[in-house]
Amino acid sequence: MLARNSYSQEFIAHCRTRIGSDVQAYRKLAAASGQSSASALEAIEPVYFNNLLLAMDAFFTHRTRTLEKKDGNPLNEVRVLCRSIVENDAVLMKDSTINLNPAKSVLGLAVGDSIRLSLEEFVRISDAYFAEMLVKFAE
Repeated sequence: MLARNSYSQEFIAHCRTRIGSDVQAYRKLAAASGQSSASALEAIEPVYFNNLLLAMDAFFTHRTRTLEKKDGNPLNEVRVLCRSIVENDAVLMKDSTINLNPAKSVLGLAVGDSIRLSLEEFVRISDAYFAEMLVKFAE
């Protein structure tokens, strides 16, 4: 598939709604879990949200890197996080093509940090990601 320069606002909104539904499903599970399930929920949380990050990025996997830029924006951050999850056992790796500064990034992760997304972290990065998608890629 060729690189994409744009996505309809409706498509971006639809993808955001689908991801939001998955976040709500986790919240319902967490609310329904009793104290005896707390450790199991803690164990599954980073697995669930790391995988949800991969799913979210897959909706826009063919986005043009030229429009995305390489300045450490949320799209770049998600790109580096996903690559690190898939290729480096969920340990943040350096991407020499992207200027990702932990002090300016959404999650503040540095090279070598373990990627274990919590609900709160996933919500922050997904909100920033979809906002940036609208700015850079909405038709």
